[in-house]
Amino acid sequence: MAGRMVVGSAALAGLVRPASASDPAGGHRVLPVAPELTGLLPNRGLRRGSTVAVAAGQPRHGGATSLVLALLAEASRAGSWCAVVGVPTFGAGAAAELGVALDRLALVPHPGPEWATVVAALIDGVDVVVAAVPAAVSASAAIRLAARARQRGSVLVPYGRWDGADVTLEVIRGVWEGLGAGRGRLRRRELTVSARGRGAAARPREATVWLPGDALTRVIPRPALGPSVASVTGRSAAGRLRAVPPTSAAEPSPRALTLVGPA
Repeated sequence: MAGRMVVGSAALAGLVRPASASDPAGGHRVLPVAPELTGLLPNRGLRRGSTVAVAAGQPRHGGATSLVLALLAEASRAGSWCAVVGVPTFGAGAAAELGVALDRLALVPHPGPEWATVVAALIDGVDVVVAAVPAAVSASAAIRLAARARQRGSVLVPYGRWDGADVTLEVIRGVWEGLGAGRGRLRRRELTVSARGRGAAARPREATVWLPGDALTRVIPRPALGPSVASVTGRSAAGRLRAVPPTSAAEPSPRALTLVGPA
């Protein structure tokens, strides 16, 4: 199921839980994130009540959407409900590939002119709310939404320009991996992410992460091929990709990949 599509205020009211209701995530003050992202956040996770913005960044870098999905993955798998507002091109397949639990994901692709009202309603009952920031949002509306998230204990993740966030993450470099010399396909992406903010996040940080992370994708060498080993085209098989099953029960996914090449 590609998330739960929310249409109309009645459907929205039926989805969210009252702020006084029991917290399905157990009331933990910090929601987990992928290990690759912990060093960018002052609490090593998504602190309830905080605003963690993801800047759109420069188009040539890309990767901001992947970063947003990576922020949702661990929290959703741990039992938290998440919502994505104002992203009509949201890719459920990409979200699942990065580990997002689609059965705990609500989508509001077209919030309409009542964007702030929709986001506020979701903050009242959803643990993590990603909201693509429209150009016309006012500073006062942004302040009210951040205050509401603080009061309700939700995590607000504005996607786009947002002043005054506790932490702002921005992709400053992105490189795809998987393509060889005329063959292969895109497998994963290396992103360099900067973090800046206020309080405990005042000191700028930077980290290079792989998305999907190493838990889902691995790059490992293969022993050197002898001179007589060649592909059907007469070329060496170095650089070709093949699937590799998990080597132990501890590995969480069978979708590991190998880059076959010289040792």
